[in-house]
Amino acid sequence: MNIGDASFRSGVSAKMIRYYEQIGLIPAAARTAAGYRDYADADVHMLRFIARARDLGFPISEITELLDLWRNTDRRSADVKALAQARVQDLRQKIMHLKEMADTLEELARCCAGDDRPDCPILQNLETRSDPTQANRRRRMQKPMTIKERLTS
Repeated sequence: MNIGDASFRSGVSAKMIRYYEQIGLIPAAARTAAGYRDYADADVHMLRFIARARDLGFPISEITELLDLWRNTDRRSADVKALAQARVQDLRQKIMHLKEMADTLEELARCCAGDDRPDCPILQNLETRSDPTQANRRRRMQKPMTIKERLTS
C-alpha cells in the first residue's frame, strides 16, 4: 500500500511516517518499480504501536526501546514494566509542575484588579521574576535515562 493508505490505516501522518524512517525508528519502506514507498500490513501494525506509545507520552528514545523489546521474544516483562513505571513518574512530575504553574497564574490573576489602571501584578511578576535556579536549569538540560541506564542505576 502507498504512504497515504498506510497513514490512513495507522493514524500516523505521512509526514511523520517519513520522519520516522529518516531517524531510523522504522525501517525504510520497500519501494515500487516507480520508486514509491510500499507498506505492508506489518508496517501499519508497527506504526499503530508507535502512535499508541506517543499517545501515552513516550518520547522517541523510549519508543525505540519499546520497539526493541516488542520485537524481542526473549524480553523480560520487567524491562517493559520499568520503562512504563518511569514514564508514569515523569508524567506525574509534569502534572505537578503544570498544577504549580496554574496555581501561580490563578493567584496572580486574583491579585490583578483587571480595571483601566495600568498597574498589573501579573506583568510585574513576569518582569521581576528571577532566573531559574541552577538546579532547575540542570533538571531541564538533563538527558532522559534509557531503560538500560535505569535498570543498572
